[in-house]
Amino acid sequence: MIEANDYLIERFYAAFASRDGDAMAACYAPGAHFSDPVFPDLNGDEPGAMWRMLTSQARELRIELIEHEAEDDRGSGRWRAQYVFSQTGRPVVNDVRASFRFADGLIAEHTDDFSFYRWSRQALGAPGLLLGWTPLLRTAVRKKAAASLASFMQRDAHSSSA
Repeated sequence: MIEANDYLIERFYAAFASRDGDAMAACYAPGAHFSDPVFPDLNGDEPGAMWRMLTSQARELRIELIEHEAEDDRGSGRWRAQYVFSQTGRPVVNDVRASFRFADGLIAEHTDDFSFYRWSRQALGAPGLLLGWTPLLRTAVRKKAAASLASFMQRDAHSSSA
């Protein structure tokens, strides 16, 4: 099982590097949970939809899986994303630590941890530099991200049923 989970991590980040949000979503178990500083509590279909949204909007995206390891039901990794933040056109280099819990050969829980302040300084410029450490900016970014994901999921559901 360790080798299968190790391969699952590699497959997930290879799909990310290829901007294949559908393949990333396929790595998640039904009812999966995802959390990071911008999307703190995604469940079920939401993690896969988030990756589909982010990969579809990505400009100049480069993903590097720096290191990873897996055990029977847990895993971890460190990865780096380099991209242009679509809302501001600013370049971002984000160094992320990931932790996973696996169930039935899929990702059941996924937590990404990175410095929100470092990210906001790069992605948002002056507002991130001045306010990135405050709960006010973090809350505003989370609300905007949640609204974008809800809109994306609604469009995605509409186009699937059409």
